[in-house]
Amino acid sequence: MSSSPLAPKLDFVLKVLSMSRGRLASELGVDKSAVGRWVTGVTAPSAHNLDQLTALVGSRVEGFTSLDWDKDLDGLAGALGVGRREAKADTGDGLPPPLVEQSLLTTRLRGSAYEGIFRSTRPYAQHPGLFVHDAVMIRPGEDGHLQFEMIAAGVLVAGRVMLLQNQLFCIGGELTSGAFVFAILNGVSTVQAGVLDGLLLFCSLDPGRTPTATAAVYERIGDLTGRRAEDDARLAALGDDPAVAPEGSVPRAIRDHLLREIGPGQVAAGGDLLLQAPLIRSLARGLGAPLP
Repeated sequence: MSSSPLAPKLDFVLKVLSMSRGRLASELGVDKSAVGRWVTGVTAPSAHNLDQLTALVGSRVEGFTSLDWDKDLDGLAGALGVGRREAKADTGDGLPPPLVEQSLLTTRLRGSAYEGIFRSTRPYAQHPGLFVHDAVMIRPGEDGHLQFEMIAAGVLVAGRVMLLQNQLFCIGGELTSGAFVFAILNGVSTVQAGVLDGLLLFCSLDPGRTPTATAAVYERIGDLTGRRAEDDARLAALGDDPAVAPEGSVPRAIRDHLLREIGPGQVAAGGDLLLQAPLIRSLARGLGAPLP
């Protein structure tokens, strides 16, 4: 539970302004981790920072003053000129409430580490030996969870990211052919994720719609601006790039990580029986840490 009464109000203001924690930190000239502590209620802004924050909101919302922070969420919504939508009890879509609550708490504490734009590398299911790049955007959703959009060659997958422990559980829908897509990714313990990896489960776009599981790596290629239209436009532009990686362009370390022989024969040789993404071999790491 937040110890600072300002925390839920600041979180609400950021959502209304479509502003990321990183963008707010940049605007105020403070460290992103400080904004994270304000939003989660660990600490409250100093009087100087609160004045700066009020001025920033006031520059975007006419008539906003420091007195508006003393209002409850409904009053604050009125000051911002919006209606407040209450969180629904079934926000987990039937998932066990304790896990949903834990995911929401983890997202409040750690979600900002994963906000940004990433480029995936994964094996091309229909053409063995080739690789596909998707453009992926992760940002806060209205339900308190993170949301993601993934696009390649005009095919868009969109859905929710739920954080538990140090992993990202992703479920999305691909409307072009009508299918769900799932992923479990290894997370990081750093302020900002630079690389994520894990397993992706989807239906291949072959005539049989073959259920397919692959390993995948996600490398950060940019931060969010906090302006939704600009971020959407950037993702769309990246989605227009060629999806198939040029031959020889994927580093050997990434190729070896993604292409693995599995099965009983491999167990005898000291390998894996199943396709797994164990933490000991994970490429997930913070921003700036080099890949092998």
